Amino acid sequence: MKNSLLLIFFSLFTIVLSAQEVKKNQKAIIKTNIVCDHCQECETCGGNFKSNMLKIKGVKMYELDEKNMTITVFYNTQKTNLDTIKGAISKMGYDADDIKADASGVSQLDDCCKKV
Repeated sequence: MKNSLLLIFFSLFTIVLSAQEVKKNQKAIIKTNIVCDHCQECETCGGNFKSNMLKIKGVKMYELDEKNMTITVFYNTQKTNLDTIKGAISKMGYDADDIKADASGVSQLDDCCKKV
């Protein structure tokens, strides 16, 4: 009888712990602004964007969709959060949802990639 009760207790305890575990990996789709049709291939802008996105601690992968003007970001919630990622995108010169592009970031972009 004691063994059965212990088994039930540990089973319930394990279920409760697993239910409280926070999801580590998240996916976010961020609306942005892309002025030119070649930002990904642009030597200056595309290269800087790629290296800076992957420098954000916790960002595992991203996909830039120029047609839909979105950035899909896959990140570890224990290392970063969405506001940090949006702030970094803004500093690169691009809008990130409700966060407007930082002026110093925009000034670093090639003329063809700047907002008009």
